[in-house]
Amino acid sequence: MVRVPKVTRDDLVSAARNPLAFIAERWTPDPRTVRRAALAALVMAVVIVVTGGAVRLTGSGLGCPTWPKCTDDSLTATRAMGVHGAIEFGNRMLTYVLCAAVGWAIIAARSEKPYRRSLTKLGWTQFWVVMSNAVLGGIVVLVGLNPYTVAAHFLLSTALIAVAAVMWHRTGESDTAPRPLVGKAVRQLVWALVGVTLLLIAVGTVVTGAGPHAGDSSKVERIPLNWENVTKLHAVLAWIVVTLAFALWFVLRAVDAPAGPLRRTRDLFLILLAQGAVGYVQYFTDLPEVLVGAHMFGSCLVWIATLRVLLSLRERSADEVDVPGPAAVETPVAARG
Repeated sequence: MVRVPKVTRDDLVSAARNPLAFIAERWTPDPRTVRRAALAALVMAVVIVVTGGAVRLTGSGLGCPTWPKCTDDSLTATRAMGVHGAIEFGNRMLTYVLCAAVGWAIIAARSEKPYRRSLTKLGWTQFWVVMSNAVLGGIVVLVGLNPYTVAAHFLLSTALIAVAAVMWHRTGESDTAPRPLVGKAVRQLVWALVGVTLLLIAVGTVVTGAGPHAGDSSKVERIPLNWENVTKLHAVLAWIVVTLAFALWFVLRAVDAPAGPLRRTRDLFLILLAQGAVGYVQYFTDLPEVLVGAHMFGSCLVWIATLRVLLSLRERSADEVDVPGPAAVETPVAARG
């Protein structure tokens, strides 16, 4: 049996002062563990968006009518609040699961050898975005599901997905300077694709704010726009994104780009087609809740796929090694036997 090292008083003091450094000194995760931790944070960022959509689509947005408690007298949902209270409170509890996933990603990144400050920063950025969005979610409840705050809540979740996707991608790279795989004109085209995709998502929040799914059965303020006209604008932007993705694929083929960018662009194009099909079906079937939820999930996949196209346009050499941080001390050659 392996003896468990005795924990001294100094160890406890060290752990209390800097728990991350304490763990990093005693544990070195496998690179696959770090990558899986980053992926878990990304998956939970998508899950929290989808479950948040379920809260709105089931009319449970004010199932817990106040915040941070569920009611003035109860921290949790009560039986008298019914299914709406359970759904809203359940979504709040998933925030803790998201925090745990982000915390796991931070710990894994901090403990990796050699220490990668850039990776750890991405983990901490996720943490602060989650905290900010939790507060904003509380404000959404306190102001009675004001559609502008609901839109901001979704857009901040989109930012969280972006940071989580970048961290997941970076776990498979080194920290050396990136080398572009395509020319400047192609990179500019991809940045235009990213910008229009972000605009597409933003207009989608306006469709939500003006549309029939207010998030609660009571009287909820709506954005004073004709939601069908905004939906048509949303559809136009979607076709622009599809056109840009299709054009990008042809340009990459023409310049004989590496397989990575081509593969990522193909994936994006297929996801866009599926997302467009769901969007048109839900529009012509009077927005059934299941399809609206699927469309929200699809928007997350579109955003992730777009970012993966952008990140695939460069590579980082694995031959150059950064100077290890203080947590990575190499064993002297003489001591290796």
